[in-house]
Amino acid sequence: MRDLEHPAITRTLQTGYPHQIESEHWGVDACGDEILYGDTIYEFPDGEIVLEENIHEYLIHVLGATRKIAE
Repeated sequence: MRDLEHPAITRTLQTGYPHQIESEHWGVDACGDEILYGDTIYEFPDGEIVLEENIHEYLIHVLGATRKIAE
């Protein structure tokens, strides 16, 4: 006779969760931060995606922009 296992136990052993969890994860931005559904993002013509809170870091560190004061 074959051992039967409850589907929730099988799922827990496979995924760590007894039931399916809806993911809020949308992706990862160019700075390596997780993007969740509903986050504000910027998409550049080359396809790069950047979270709104990372746009300053992206401009400085990735695109090489320099911050200056107009004199």
